[in-house]
Amino acid sequence: MGNMTQSIFNRELIDKYDKAGPRYTSYPTAVQFTTEFTREDYIQAALASNASDRDLSLYFHMPFCDTICFYCGCNKIITKNRKRSLPYVEHLLKEIEMQGNLFDRQRKVKQLHWGGGTPTFLSRDEMLTVMDATAKHFTLLDQDQGEYSIEVDPREANADTVRFLRSIGFNRLSMGVQDFNPKVQVAVNRIQPKEITLETLTAARECGFSSISVDLIYGLPFQTVDTFNQTLEEMIEISPDRLSVFNYAHMPHLFKTQKQMNAEDMPKPEEKLLIFKNIIERLTDAGYVYIGMDHFAKPTDQLAIAQREGNLYRNFQGYSTHSDCDLVGMGLSSISQIGNIYAQNMKDMPDYEAVINSEQLPIWRGVTLTPEDELRRYVITELMCNLKLDINDVSRRFNIDAKEHFKIELEDLRAMGPDGLIVVEGDTYYVQDRGRLLIRNIGMVFDAYLQKNDQRFSRVI
Repeated sequence: MGNMTQSIFNRELIDKYDKAGPRYTSYPTAVQFTTEFTREDYIQAALASNASDRDLSLYFHMPFCDTICFYCGCNKIITKNRKRSLPYVEHLLKEIEMQGNLFDRQRKVKQLHWGGGTPTFLSRDEMLTVMDATAKHFTLLDQDQGEYSIEVDPREANADTVRFLRSIGFNRLSMGVQDFNPKVQVAVNRIQPKEITLETLTAARECGFSSISVDLIYGLPFQTVDTFNQTLEEMIEISPDRLSVFNYAHMPHLFKTQKQMNAEDMPKPEEKLLIFKNIIERLTDAGYVYIGMDHFAKPTDQLAIAQREGNLYRNFQGYSTHSDCDLVGMGLSSISQIGNIYAQNMKDMPDYEAVINSEQLPIWRGVTLTPEDELRRYVITELMCNLKLDINDVSRRFNIDAKEHFKIELEDLRAMGPDGLIVVEGDTYYVQDRGRLLIRNIGMVFDAYLQKNDQRFSRVI
């Protein structure tokens, strides 16, 4: 397995391909969303989608956090006041009803995810109320037939909380850890002793959560190759089903709380690269599959299976196993993807509540994809998720001569061949192990919106 790291991690290539680029949780990316896209556009798309045989994926954004983690770039509301969540839940219930009225009840909810913020900030009564309302207005699956996941903060989700979450229908769980090192935890204002994390994780296993995912972040203050390796060793021992190891992007001009951390204390680019190299090495040696970008999964996990079978997908939650679903986002700032549209909800609580009080869906902006967008979305998704592109398949699906249509792009793709990123066999392009690391660069070849040196995005490595 160590050889795989050598083939993936090549310093010269990382330098050569080092630039900013999208993460492609959507194509076109959110940069292309516009307020010209209206509530009516969304409603029409939702109603039209009922003619398809697609099932549904539901995402709920719970924005509240008890304390601020300095690195965080999520849309969140920091408060110690637990009463703040009740008005939000009341508005969310109205949105669930309005959304539910648009979708045919024959369409089953195959996937459901609560993200945040911290979903477990809500009281148990509030969580149960939201789940009951969801079951009332959408068709949830019984007996764990669906993938129903929730993000959990171990600092406020003890074994009892985990059992409660299981009892109301959740069967997958993801939790933030970031780093076990106490010095790092103090620097980022997330004090989370390992024992707390273990208690949550053990409880999740004992009550039958089928997939447990853990988030780590590298590039935080006081991290070194050695300190982060210690966290990795402890994590491998704990053995979660999936790991997301994110590259911290320091953008204090966008996220003010990041100013609380001293950039001088963060690992220099050279050290950060070595940390990343060690991450790939340790996790692949331990038997995890490097899915691509930040994601690792055990070979037995649905994520790895989906990639092997060629039906992995990407959406706003990252890699996903359900490419055949329309995604309905509810709550503050959440994003829906239905047919050929993306739509995003209001980002600010007063706006969100005011629109819902006027009995309207809280749509803020979005985009309707052109046929060209849909074509490029398919190509980028195939490369980033399933690590291959069959040009003849693209021609058939979209009734075009894809070789001619993408003449320039395919030349750019072939130019990556000598670097070991791509191998071409006939009319099929295969992403190699080395290409997994630079998968964003490969996707960028087909991005018609990308400006040269586009700094609105984070660095690819």
